[in-house]
Amino acid sequence: MKTLARLLLLCLLPSLSLAAAPDFVALTEKLKPAVVNISTTKEVPPLQNRLRGFGSPHGDLFDNFFEHFFRGQPLPGQKKKSLGSGFIISTDGYILTNAHVVDRAEEIKVQLDGHKTFDATVKGVDSKLDLALLKIETSETLPTVTLGNSDELKIGEWVMAIGNPFGLEQTVTVGIVSAKGRVIGAGPYDNFIQTDASINPGNSGGPLFNTQGEVIGINTAIVAGGQGIGFAIPINAAKAIVPQLKETGHVTRGWLGVTIQQVSDELATSFGLEQAQGALVSSVAKNSPADKAGLQRGDIILEFNNQTIDSMNDLPRLVAAVPVGDKAELTLFRKGKKKTVSVKVGALEEDGTQPTQQLSGHPLGLHTSPLTEELRQHYDLQTSQGVLVTAVDPAGPAARAGLQPGDVIIEYNGIEIRSNADLEQAARSARDQLHRLLIQRGQGLFFVALRLTP
Repeated sequence: MKTLARLLLLCLLPSLSLAAAPDFVALTEKLKPAVVNISTTKEVPPLQNRLRGFGSPHGDLFDNFFEHFFRGQPLPGQKKKSLGSGFIISTDGYILTNAHVVDRAEEIKVQLDGHKTFDATVKGVDSKLDLALLKIETSETLPTVTLGNSDELKIGEWVMAIGNPFGLEQTVTVGIVSAKGRVIGAGPYDNFIQTDASINPGNSGGPLFNTQGEVIGINTAIVAGGQGIGFAIPINAAKAIVPQLKETGHVTRGWLGVTIQQVSDELATSFGLEQAQGALVSSVAKNSPADKAGLQRGDIILEFNNQTIDSMNDLPRLVAAVPVGDKAELTLFRKGKKKTVSVKVGALEEDGTQPTQQLSGHPLGLHTSPLTEELRQHYDLQTSQGVLVTAVDPAGPAARAGLQPGDVIIEYNGIEIRSNADLEQAARSARDQLHRLLIQRGQGLFFVALRLTP
């Protein structure tokens, strides 16, 4: 009887596994129309600029060659095409993709499943999460995807990716969720889904679906040289910021004003904590929300709004998700005792890490930031007036005039500059092509004249 039972079980196993397998054929037919291919054209910086500044031991040799042979004239830039993926989230043409897919793009083309192609515009970019919101204009009612709940995703669950790897349109791959909460050093809010579904260059920005046909992730990164190791942004992180991208074009996140570090076993023991957990505060910014709430160096943040901080990487994500101005409850471990404090969450200032696509849209070809106390200390600035240049488009007017990160713009055509809005308004309202800026660099002041056209 036992032998007969085993034989029956073996006969049933194939049918059981087939019954459990998702119907990927039906899912593919249903989902492909809402997945798009994205192609971009961008200008690569001139060869002369690309060869300089990389810390090469032969840098002086290259410099001397160009100075002698080209007499200091910049070489023309080149156009570069790149490919990516995306997916339609609204019937009127809003599309989600990765920020790096459209980084510095001068032209963005979106191709639908039926090969119909549209020009796309960037409506919003969040470089910290590597997300971009695009828009195409059409009178058609477009097919859309359904956004799922990535928090409910289980390790070992089937997933399916659709994208444009190596330019091979509408490629479908399947696999499982290999892990959740991966931190790979891509940014301050790393919380990736790891999957063994094949993801390759060109898949970036494309959707990762569950077996219900819901998007639960945005394919973003791979391990160079690795196989079966791809990473996707959880869709819940994207859902939380899409309204801001649509409304303002950027994301405002919550901020405490603390520098934190991981709690090792040794540090936990030295502070009298039973186990290594939480986020250790190594410094508190003056006049920051944390400072006003009484946080101190050496505090260990164990909970944020009743959510446990297992690792220091948990804290930035939780803080960022809190609306600016809201109060949050923190549970601290200080001098052997737990303590609860309330803090009014502030706004995280932009730090210049936006993709340079943002720079090409600025009339000057640069990105600036308000002068915070941290920035003043970092750049050793004595002034509290003006805005700090944090990034420069190498092909823009500011670069041609010699501006560089760390410069402070004090005046624009004689107008005092106190904020990013002041600078943008002055630049856009100026009638002449020749513009004059008062710049502070280090301890010195000087004027710069630049033209908005080459």
